[in-house]
Amino acid sequence: MVINTSEKADVVVIGGGIFGCAIAYYYTRNNPGKKIILLERNEICNAATSHAAALLTRIRAKKDFIPLSLETYRVIAEMEKQLNETLDVKRVGVLHVAASESTIADLDSLMKIAATFSEPATYLQAEKVQAKIPWLKTQDEWKFGFMPQESYCDPYLLGTFFARCAKLQGAEIRQGVEVTNILMEDNIAVGVATSDGNIYAGAVVIAAGAWSPVLAMEVGIGLPMAPVRSQYWITERSKLFPVDSPIVILPDAQAYARPESGSLLFGIRELKSFSTSPANIPQNINEFSFSDDKGTGDLAAVIDKLARFFPMVYDTGLKYYIAGFSGYTPDNYLSMGIVPGVKNLFAATGCVGAGISVAGGVGLAFAEMIAGKPNPYDFTNFNLERFGKIDPFSNAWLDKCAMARSQKRSG
Repeated sequence: MVINTSEKADVVVIGGGIFGCAIAYYYTRNNPGKKIILLERNEICNAATSHAAALLTRIRAKKDFIPLSLETYRVIAEMEKQLNETLDVKRVGVLHVAASESTIADLDSLMKIAATFSEPATYLQAEKVQAKIPWLKTQDEWKFGFMPQESYCDPYLLGTFFARCAKLQGAEIRQGVEVTNILMEDNIAVGVATSDGNIYAGAVVIAAGAWSPVLAMEVGIGLPMAPVRSQYWITERSKLFPVDSPIVILPDAQAYARPESGSLLFGIRELKSFSTSPANIPQNINEFSFSDDKGTGDLAAVIDKLARFFPMVYDTGLKYYIAGFSGYTPDNYLSMGIVPGVKNLFAATGCVGAGISVAGGVGLAFAEMIAGKPNPYDFTNFNLERFGKIDPFSNAWLDKCAMARSQKRSG
């Protein structure tokens, strides 16, 4: 094998997760003839992307996310046509269950947001809900808001759709190549040093997920995000879980659920979410132990809240446990944009558990900014400087980000 000691590109993307692959897709689509190289030290989409529950949420209380998610839906159809394949998106809709005064108010607000974006949304009676979702307990005094356009998908497949289309459009995607540091000239990022030699580029994008703060700190930047564990379970198969039943969001239980091939996939927010320093995460995420007991201790601590809505949870067998890191922030907003104080450096990070849903908009935004064009979306609330100067490796910062996930009530 010939090692390239030095080469040039217009753009280098560090990280082959869904954000990196989406950026490569949009950049090659909108800038034909330009050279973009995506570098992944393992295999593309093998970390956070492939471990995601993959709710393609369109309507959220944080309205800044909505245009990004709507772009994901639009581009899925575009890529399916390009590849002449189906992503097999499961458009089953989502049911929001509100069982307290505060969550009823939140649901009413969410339904108004849906109307603002011309998204269909209706309130359902308890009897109709029960027919759609046999496992879900209902009460007449609760409120149920149904949004039929919401979906879920195979996250790995979506990530690789972006990668495959990007390659067809001219992107170079190199797996098994590690970036060791970002090359700098004064305050300008000019490329990356890799296990295969140096690559010089007009723009460098950090899209390395949980490892992003390590790379950023090498150039003196404290990225405002922390790796916080997300975990979910998949039950044994049962007639209680029809394959076409809706996604269910349970804010009063801080839980969510969706069908999974005749089983139920569900996740909870622990009383104390687990976070660790980015410096402690091995290069191969499969070597990291997320939970010695497969999350059963965390589940046991909150299972009574879930059982209020899913009484059969005590008697339902759990077949699979899946965990991974999401990049969380104290305010549960994305953390991304042009890196302050360093020219030609960008960071697509801090997915806050929404990375699969917003991937299309994130990819388009960075492709445009890298090309020197205006960002088509408002990233004001995602600003990398909004927390001031932070130490992304400090226990205090890690605890803040972990607490943000513990307190999260949305899907």
